[in-house]
Amino acid sequence: MLLVGDDWAEDHHDVELQNEAGRRLARARLPEGVAGVARLHELIGEHLAADADPGQVAVGIETDRGGWVQALIAAGYTVYAINPRQVARYRERHGTSGAKSDAGDAHTLADMVRTDRHQLRAVAGDSAQAQAVKVVARAHQTLIWERHRHMLRLRTALREFFPAALEAFADLTAPDALELLARAPDPVSAARLSRPQISAALKRARRQAEDKAAAIQGALRTVHLEGKPVERRAKVFRGNDRPPYELSIWLSPIPIPGQEIHLLVRVEEVDPRRDQER
Repeated sequence: MLLVGDDWAEDHHDVELQNEAGRRLARARLPEGVAGVARLHELIGEHLAADADPGQVAVGIETDRGGWVQALIAAGYTVYAINPRQVARYRERHGTSGAKSDAGDAHTLADMVRTDRHQLRAVAGDSAQAQAVKVVARAHQTLIWERHRHMLRLRTALREFFPAALEAFADLTAPDALELLARAPDPVSAARLSRPQISAALKRARRQAEDKAAAIQGALRTVHLEGKPVERRAKVFRGNDRPPYELSIWLSPIPIPGQEIHLLVRVEEVDPRRDQER
């Protein structure tokens, strides 16, 4: 039996090979990719009997996904996906310094598959179709989580600046809510929305228009404490004894996902005599 500890990183793998007695046979840092897998096969071949089965090679690694893991499974090795917390606890059992290194982690992983593999979970080889489903499912999960995070950020901004929107829209991720917020991203413009404008947005989102439009309009016209846009002023000097321009830039404090930030710039010519009088 040959035991392999594989501490992986984005661009390399630190590996250690042990025999069943725990003696280290080899240690190496391998590049990620085909060249690294080929070199790992060479190291294993150097220390495995010629008539041995690939199933006699046990690999411990802190992940169960990716091309590297699939290549090891395809080669016939038994791959154990080990939780990083398990590795940390195992390290604490056998040392007190708390020191951590890639080579040291590879040694710990090899030790774990040598002594504790009866308690570890071997990674099952999946078909190409199963792998594709897994990738799509994880992408779907990530998108849902990201949408929820963006919704919480939007909700926080609305609570501080535009609380009427929280009363008007129960679901801030709904198409009609996002369309109306993009059309009227502040309390003043939202209060000016007519019922036909709100109904049109609801119909495009396939919502019941009439009753809900009236409720949304009423909520948007509710009186609340409101935040104010932030004004920043700056003078632009043109030289040649020409009077400067004064720029007024207004920033709305509400971020709308998927919408650009709009700046209102007002340019005024400054009277030098006015500055002297101040």
